[in-house]
Order: sequence, then structure tokens, then C-alpha cells
Amino acid sequence: MGEFPPTVGVSSTHPKTMPEDHAALPVWNAENWFYEDWPVGQKIRSLRRTIGESDSHLFNTLVTDIHPYVQDQMFAETEGIFGRRLIAGAFVFSAGLGLVATNCVNAFSYGYDKLRFIKPVFIGDTIYTIRTNLDKRPRYAELGLIRASYEVFKNEGELVLYCEHIQTVKYKNAADFVGKTEK
Repeated sequence: MGEFPPTVGVSSTHPKTMPEDHAALPVWNAENWFYEDWPVGQKIRSLRRTIGESDSHLFNTLVTDIHPYVQDQMFAETEGIFGRRLIAGAFVFSAGLGLVATNCVNAFSYGYDKLRFIKPVFIGDTIYTIRTNLDKRPRYAELGLIRASYEVFKNEGELVLYCEHIQTVKYKNAADFVGKTEK
């Protein structure tokens, strides 16, 4: 467990636009790590979150998802193959990644690969996520690419979603990567 130093909550920004004593406080769920600080092989697990009726309905309303499997109880029970309503896969993806998301000011989403919805998630299921830092490589003069897998589980360990997230992350010292980047 102590193999990797912590990356969450170890440092944060210090805004000049607020009182100095406020700016000096650590920011909840934020960090200021760089490409060099990102440990390949590290795994973290999120807290759990139960997805309720209102969560599902609000998400579906926001994205205008009115598919009968997620919005029509009568259809889901009488004609649907699962016998009950599903949580939209896009919501499982969003909520699952949000459970391990941090607010690192040096990292920017580059994209997602290998997104798979493995098993259905239903209203009342509880999900949690495990993120594994897979690899990293220098890419641009100021930014490298990092890749992490996200495994979302429901209830007690049933895998329901897998994807890989690629992010561009600022170097702490860009001079160390001169001649090593792809672009």
C-alpha cells in the first residue's frame, strides 16, 4: 500500500484574487501534480455511490434520453429483457469517472479509449471505481500523455464498465523532455 506517494490533496493552487489566509488553505479534491509526479502502476479506489431514481431521472432529463429502458417503467417491466429500468450507460460512465476525478490544474482530458458497458446498472445499485495508472509518454514540448484505466463496479465487485482515459499533463520541468517528445 505504501509503495506510491500520495497524489491527491498534497498541494493546490493559491489564488491571488482571494484573502491570503483563504488562498493558503488546501483545496478539497484538488491537487497540483505534474507529469513527473504521476506514478505508473498506482491504483486508487473511490468511495461508493448508490444511484437513485432522482439521479437517473435528472440525468436523462438533462441529456434528453427518453429511451424506454431508462424512462418507461411499464415497458421495462413488461417488454424489456431485464424486467426493470436501467441507468443510462452515459450516466454510469459519467458518475463512475467522477468518483475518482480530481481537479488537477495541470491535466487536461485528451480522450477515452476502449469504453465498454459490460453489465447493466439498475436504479438502487451502488457503484464504485478503481483507477489504475497504466503508462505515460512525452508528447509535446510542454505536455506529456498519461493513460489510466477506469473499472466501474456495482454492488460488491461486479464489473459493469471499463474504459481508458488519456490526459495531457504539464511537465514540471519541460527542459527535461527536449528531444524526447513526439511532436
